[in-house]
Amino acid sequence: MSSSRSQIRIRSYDSADAGETLRIFHDAITVTASADYTPEQIAAWARPNNRDVAGWDRSMLARESYVALISEQLAGFSDVSADGYIDMMFVSPRFARQGVARELLTFLELRARKMSAGRLSSNVSITARPLFESLGFHVVDEQNPVTGGVVMTNFRMLKELSYQA
Repeated sequence: MSSSRSQIRIRSYDSADAGETLRIFHDAITVTASADYTPEQIAAWARPNNRDVAGWDRSMLARESYVALISEQLAGFSDVSADGYIDMMFVSPRFARQGVARELLTFLELRARKMSAGRLSSNVSITARPLFESLGFHVVDEQNPVTGGVVMTNFRMLKELSYQA
């Protein structure tokens, strides 16, 4: 018997993933995050008319981006910089609560450690905060950035990475 976690495969992002990862981004915001944000906030965050696949691809390629697959279907994506900053973490609502985000964060921590990052950091949504906390992140600050003229709420979160000598 295998768990859903063992069925999650993570690989580097490729330009062929651009359209599907953009769709996951949009769906995760408009479906999953809609429980924690107002319709006005969701519209400002998702901005579907202000994003194109080519621009999205360029931004994904500019970061150390990874995709998670279940049965060869894109289930989510994330990234991590050399200093341990996680810019994006999104999971398709179709694959919610199947361990995708947890598996991605675990993978990113290993990548950050290989790059000798001292910590992981991210600006985390209300929706994602409980997951990040369950994996050892703590809130440094509640933030209220303005996106598309709309005040949002997110949390600056950190996880110190310790290394054994």
